[in-house]
Amino acid sequence: MEDSDPLIAFYERAYSARGAEAELYGGWRTLSAIGKAEHVIELCRREGIEPSSTLDVGCGDGALMEQLHACGFGGRLAGMEISRAAAAIAAARPVVDSVGHFDGATLPLAGGAYELGILSHVLEHAPDPTALLAEVARVCRAVVIEVPLEANLSARRQSKRAHAEEIGHLRSLDRAGARAIVTGAGLRPTSELADPLPLAVQRYFARTPSQRAKASARWAIRAGAHRAAPALAERLFTVHYACLCLPPGA
Repeated sequence: MEDSDPLIAFYERAYSARGAEAELYGGWRTLSAIGKAEHVIELCRREGIEPSSTLDVGCGDGALMEQLHACGFGGRLAGMEISRAAAAIAAARPVVDSVGHFDGATLPLAGGAYELGILSHVLEHAPDPTALLAEVARVCRAVVIEVPLEANLSARRQSKRAHAEEIGHLRSLDRAGARAIVTGAGLRPTSELADPLPLAVQRYFARTPSQRAKASARWAIRAGAHRAAPALAERLFTVHYACLCLPPGA
């Protein structure tokens, strides 16, 4: 990607916000990082992976690395980012070892440089997600991916499609589509999980009592549906899907 790319320009603006807007969206990223870190840790726990070095590709402002450190997980933490504004914020975090800028396609790093790679809510933005995952797998011995599964009934609404396009989502994935990216990159999906998102996330942008009540009801319905019939729930509304990807035979 060139610096004139609209997606890069969007994130440069997003991470250059000041005042109340910066506080609002910074809080959102911090809250979201809790669940993302939990997913990374759980998937690695299932496979007995305790990395001494972790590379977060598309690390944004570094909130996920901060949360991993708070949980005592990941070892040496480093990030790569297409947005220079975001990279500067992430690099200022004391717990982060280093943050580099990259073009969105090629990592300026040696093969096998890190034990664990993370692509959390990145592949849905990538012009070629399969190639990007393969590149991260070249640098990292194992990779955790997380994507929203937006190929569902709720996400087909015009307002939802418009919002997804606004924030740079280039594709709507279902579980099969996410798995196809993994296998296309020459990896195998091992442990998987799906999360309909916790109540705090659902209520974050609710400001009035009625908005909070509506968000709480939506969370209760979705959480209940996901527990009772997860496959059906994924066809009805968006859940976040994460999996650990390993090379064949690893």
